[in-house]
Formats: sequence, structure tokens, C-alpha cells
Amino acid sequence: MSSDKTLKFPPGFLWGTATSPTQVEGHIENEWSNFTAQDGSNCRIACDHYHRYPEDIAWMQKLGTNAYRFGIEWSRLQSAPFAPLNQTELARYVDLLDRLRAAGITPMVVLHHFSNPPWINATGGWTNAATIPAFVDFVRQLVAALKERVYLWNTFNEPDTYACVAYLLGGFPPQLKWQLGKFRRVIAHMARAHVLASRVIRREGVMAGRKPEVGIAKNWTFFHAHKKFSPWDRATAYGCHYTFNKFVLDAFLGGWRRRASTFIGLNYYGRVRFHHFRAMIPASGASVKTLNDFGFVCDDMVERYPDGLEKILHYLRQKFRLPIFITEHGSASTDENFRANDLGQNLTALHHAIQAGVDVRGFFYWSLLDNFEWQFGYTKKFGLLAVDFSDEKLPRTPKPLAETYSKICQFNTLNKQ
Repeated sequence: MSSDKTLKFPPGFLWGTATSPTQVEGHIENEWSNFTAQDGSNCRIACDHYHRYPEDIAWMQKLGTNAYRFGIEWSRLQSAPFAPLNQTELARYVDLLDRLRAAGITPMVVLHHFSNPPWINATGGWTNAATIPAFVDFVRQLVAALKERVYLWNTFNEPDTYACVAYLLGGFPPQLKWQLGKFRRVIAHMARAHVLASRVIRREGVMAGRKPEVGIAKNWTFFHAHKKFSPWDRATAYGCHYTFNKFVLDAFLGGWRRRASTFIGLNYYGRVRFHHFRAMIPASGASVKTLNDFGFVCDDMVERYPDGLEKILHYLRQKFRLPIFITEHGSASTDENFRANDLGQNLTALHHAIQAGVDVRGFFYWSLLDNFEWQFGYTKKFGLLAVDFSDEKLPRTPKPLAETYSKICQFNTLNKQ
């Protein structure tokens, strides 16, 4: 799988990109439609992927990717609980899937990515147990419609991030803070919905004799104390690890629940270190100068920690014995050399884990496009393609990292650093 100069990945490995509906599609009606981000922007047009997906699929072909992870927006397809699917909106997603298949690109469909129909939010969202059967009904109808085109399904993207930022940190709608009971209730309801939806997918989603695959996408962040002899910072780090990693993993995959999933999706970006109770990352307001003075290597969001990717992959393999997809990894920066080095370091760590026996089947770069990065708006640049949001035509331009990633995808190899 390797030589003196290159690292070779397994045959059939999926190299893809990832997006979410709210962040790229535009023309959407959910809790984010009237949300104003920190930079004063909104997602009403976003990247206009809703109309421009044929062009964006052509970009995927130019990149040489063979997979695409994207969301199907629930609010487009149902106007009320248990309503029939909107056939016009369904036809658009069918066309997208058919174009992907014609381009030789395998789809992975995400069923929930941080957004809900207005009628779900009006009744308490995922704090209300009635959301569970409504979601399962949506999944049942969608699987029946798409099972000939999709075999890779993500039920929930980062339930930990969704519940935390919506109900503890106040960054996502409904922008509540320190509602730990609601956080735990949301996780419990989503975990139950995952089990029920997975049963539907595995029972009713057989595609031309091929068994469907289903799992969540769990964001894993390492939480550490900056100074290991600081008891309070160590306690803070442990509390975050227990709440956002252990508690959530146990809710979705603990005990008998593991049987509901056929794979684990891992979203991995890096780590958070605490100093005097403060999270030392740009996303929490720490200045770049301060972080540099501490010797932290960060993009515009979190501290980078490539060694952690190999560690978490070994942990997940040992604990759950399920195949793994890297469902998201990327860096937000305008420094393309930084991003290229970061990608190389993380893919090297990924390759080491595969060589050691971890069954990793694909890697999805976040993201295809610069997009609406939730509460931060358009200030965080994750894209392989730049989007000029000052131009109403929203032109796409490949960044230098796009060429780097394209070579990896086309040759299924990474040049050693």
C-alpha cells in the first residue's frame, strides 16, 4: 500500500466532497432562513446550489472525486407531519442523483444536518418526542423513492454539535444557553430516531440486490488542558469529553444500539485545549496572536491535531468493530499552503491507521464550496472552490488545494511529506 515516495490507499476507496443543504442550496424554508450570522449575512441564496448543482457536479468530475456526501432537506419535501412527499422537490433530488451516477460519483445521503421543517420547530423541535415518528415517516417515504439510487445513508450529522450549539452555547436556533436537560433530551430522541430509521433503511432500502449501509456522522473533538497540572482545566476538559463524546457515542452506539448501524461516520477537525477555563481556539474568540504565543497550530476554527485522527480511528475500531468513513475533514483558512500541509498530515495519519488494520472506506473533504458556515456566516473559508459572494452570479474558482486534492483522488495515493 505504499512506496518510498507515495502512500497508496485501498482499491475502491471513496474520495469525495461534502456539503449541507442550508449551507449551499439557498431558497430554503427552515429555522435558518431568517437567521442573521455574525457577519450580518444570511443563507437565503447561499451558493445557489439549488439551481446550480449540474455545474457543481461538473466541478466534482474535474476534481476526480468518486463520491459526494450531501443532505436532502426535510423541509422541502413535507409540508406537515406524515404528509406525502412534494413530488416537484423530490424530482430535483432524483435528477441530482441521476447526474451523480452518470458522472460515476457515489452519493452518501444525509437525512438531518442541523435543520428542521418549520412545523417541527413550532412544536419544540427535537426536545419533543413526537418528532421521532415524524422523522421516521419522512425516512420511510424517502427510502422508498430513492432506494434504487442510494445505498449509503447518514441519518444524523453531528448530533452532538447540533444539540450543544442550539441548547448549550446559543449559536444555533433556537439559541438557548445552558439548557443541559434539553441537550440530553435532544440526543436521546435523535438516538431513538436513528435506531428506528436505520431499521427502515436496512429493511426497505435494498438497491438492486445491494444491501444499504447506514450510520451517523459523529464529530469527535479532543478536549485537553493546556497545562496538565491544572486541575480545573483538566476537569473542564473531562466534562466536555464526557458530555460531547462519551455520552453521545453511548446514546447512539452503546450496547445493543450498535447493531442499528453498519458503519460509523467520523467528522474530525482537531482539538480544544483549555487555559483558565477558556477554550483556546479561534471559534471561541481567542486571538490568533495569543494562540501563536502559546504555540498552537490553528486554522480559523480549531487547533489542528493530526495525530488525534489516528488515535480516534483506533479507538472506534476497538470499541465498535464497524467500518468507518471520514465523513468530514477540512480546514478553514485563506492560507493554501497551510491547508495543503494540514491535509497531508491528516491523510498520513489516516493511512497509518488503515495500515494497522482499521477498516476505513472513504474520505469526504469539507467542503466542495466556500459556504454559509452557520453562525459565522461566510467568513470561514472551507471550500476547495472559492465562491465570489459579492457577484450575483456566484462564480466558482478552484483554489490551489483543489489541484492537490484532485491528484490524490485520481491516483488514490498521497505523496509523502
